[in-house]
Amino acid sequence: MPAALPCLLAWLLVLLLGRARPADACSCSPIHPQQAFCNADVVIRAKAMSAKEVDSGNDIYGNPIKRIQYEIKQIKMFKGPDKDIEFIYTAPSTAVCGRLLDTGGKKEYLIAGKSEGNGKMHITLCDLVSTWDSLSPTQKKSLNQRYQMGCECKISRCLSIPCFVSSSDECLWTDWAMEKNNVDGRQAKHYACIKRSDGSCAWYRGMAPPKQEFLDIEDP
Repeated sequence: MPAALPCLLAWLLVLLLGRARPADACSCSPIHPQQAFCNADVVIRAKAMSAKEVDSGNDIYGNPIKRIQYEIKQIKMFKGPDKDIEFIYTAPSTAVCGRLLDTGGKKEYLIAGKSEGNGKMHITLCDLVSTWDSLSPTQKKSLNQRYQMGCECKISRCLSIPCFVSSSDECLWTDWAMEKNNVDGRQAKHYACIKRSDGSCAWYRGMAPPKQEFLDIEDP
């Protein structure tokens, strides 16, 4: 093998890595809004007032870690600590899973993420962040209690029809299969997976609280 060949191969590898798309570094599996609610430490309705880049310590090589700090105005907390959230942090770009918010207080958001304590939380591109106006009435209502009623249930994404539940505490999320890979379809907009008295779980549709007959029903 000529002596120059290893160097050439190494240079080609550097070029290929350099051309890799930054967005490939962050990918998220679709989840139902209820799952996002249950997985989060904090769920709030809020406005982003301002943003700035801040240092958040150093990485293992001693390089500074940059994050975006959003100063927010919390409107309502649906899940989380007693203290209001004042600041939200995220990575500086979507390539590294950062979630960008419009500032100036003109847009209201539903924001779910991880608590950092002392009035702070962290969000990523994979967390539930939606404009408030884009939510259905059922989704807004479910934030108060409905989603919490099913946090012990399992919501499984159905990739293709037919698909089947593997246990009684499971709800099949079929939007992906039935609505051309739509993660914001009928079940996401209008349904919540509720745990019933017998320990089983089932989809419930509507804004009204589940009736006792629904909670007490037992599947044959």
